[in-house]
Amino acid sequence: MSDPRKRRLTLAGFALSTLLALLSLSGCGSSPPVQLYQLRADPPAGSVITAPGLKASERWALATVQLPDYLDRDALVIPSGRAGLQALQGHRWAEPLRDAVPRLLLADLARLRGTEQVWRAPAPPGVTVDRQLRIELRQFEAAGEQAPRQVVLSARWVLVDPAGRLAARVGETRLAVDTADASPDALAAAHRLALWQLAQAIDSWAGQAR
Repeated sequence: MSDPRKRRLTLAGFALSTLLALLSLSGCGSSPPVQLYQLRADPPAGSVITAPGLKASERWALATVQLPDYLDRDALVIPSGRAGLQALQGHRWAEPLRDAVPRLLLADLARLRGTEQVWRAPAPPGVTVDRQLRIELRQFEAAGEQAPRQVVLSARWVLVDPAGRLAARVGETRLAVDTADASPDALAAAHRLALWQLAQAIDSWAGQAR
């Protein structure tokens, strides 16, 4: 029969060597901290917001905001080559764009048209809406051959009468927002400015189309 004391010492030595090996591997495989970027709730600095007044005669419900599938990811992406997209390692959105974009567009439209004139569908009990707004983002990405120098946003939207009495109205726009520099922070800020300009474009279009 083996000596129990020697056996315990052998097991302790094995455990210690295993722990040291794991610590060594964790040190070698450590990665730099992840930087998170947020699309700020407030409009971009310098944005001019006038009182809605009586121009927003229709009450809207924001029904859907559709994003391209390639935006359903955490990482910020930049162009790569002629047709590629490259995820920026270590630079991620703090909130999925599929959640952030509808929330911000709703808030921006409410600022422009009045808080009582824009709701998220379905509207709460007692609130009657004149139109449902459906937005499709066809493009929402960084652009630039050498480095991301712009954020390009292409969108199409439709206003639908829930009661079916009025014909649907369709609008579209394409925006290009310059970045302050090629940094991920400037890229995120340009995304926010593009969304604000989209809300402005929809509000302006609605006023002209009445």
